[in-house]
Amino acid sequence: FAAQRHVLTYMEDAVSQLLENREDISQYGIARFFTEYFNSVRQGTHILFREFSFVQATPHNRSSFLRTFWRCFRTVGKNGGKDLLTAQEYHCLLQLLCPDFPMELTQKAARIVLMDDAMDCLMSFSDFLFAFQIQFYYSEFLESVAAIYQDLLAGKNPNTVIVPTSSSGQHRQRQPPNDCSPLDGVEASLFYQCLESLCDRSKYSCPPSALVKEMLSSAQRLTFYGFLMALAKDQRINRALGALPDKGDLFLDPAMDQELEKLVAQVSGLSLSGPTSSSGDTPARNSPRINSPWKPLHQRRKMDAESEGSNEETDSSEN
Repeated sequence: FAAQRHVLTYMEDAVSQLLENREDISQYGIARFFTEYFNSVRQGTHILFREFSFVQATPHNRSSFLRTFWRCFRTVGKNGGKDLLTAQEYHCLLQLLCPDFPMELTQKAARIVLMDDAMDCLMSFSDFLFAFQIQFYYSEFLESVAAIYQDLLAGKNPNTVIVPTSSSGQHRQRQPPNDCSPLDGVEASLFYQCLESLCDRSKYSCPPSALVKEMLSSAQRLTFYGFLMALAKDQRINRALGALPDKGDLFLDPAMDQELEKLVAQVSGLSLSGPTSSSGDTPARNSPRINSPWKPLHQRRKMDAESEGSNEETDSSEN
């Protein structure tokens, strides 16, 4: 159970943060720190503003990042699908949550939608999101699938399954398979046999083989990007992954909407109840601060250090 849930990964990360921020943590105790840490893991907020190596370290981290990205930016697609963005613009949104998120993964997700190298083309939020989900969550699986497809395209029958041996966040540059083959792809049944063997041996996350088999049952031949697009559009695979809602409910998030309504009402109430004065001599009152969402301790410490540095510069300038 501990290995399946990657408990050791979270324990090591918690201890690392504890040692890194022991001065801050000593103010309210170690027990409270561990409680807050594992509550954030359970809620899926532990990946906010973390380094990419941690964001992609476990399946739970990946699904939490996908859900957070959807909840934060779902309003991009609410305008009747008219708000279209480029791969670079979607990458900027990803970097708001994970500053060192690699552009390579964003480009690979964009190619699933565009099926070519035209990275400046516009994409809808829903198209990019579901393609990004497949590329990000099943990244190692897709690397092996690309190698299998290339072998089949070259007339080889892979007898060994290529499985990535590292999840350190360093992704190999995937050469786009040649979809311009005169044979128009590879034989679907043989392709599935290789995928089934891959899923049986791989230690990384793979789509449910039964769903993949059903998805490919109606095709005689298929291309690599055609397969990726089919994965991205299949709502049964989306439900099995469990990070995102169905496409029809993509722009609905009652819990988040309720929180936003409370926040808007709170801000509106503060502005309406504030005293009005025509006198220019009345000193301005500071607006009450609204607490920001929980941030990792290392982010808090960094912000505090920057704040102290800013104060020192201000003091020196005044002197």
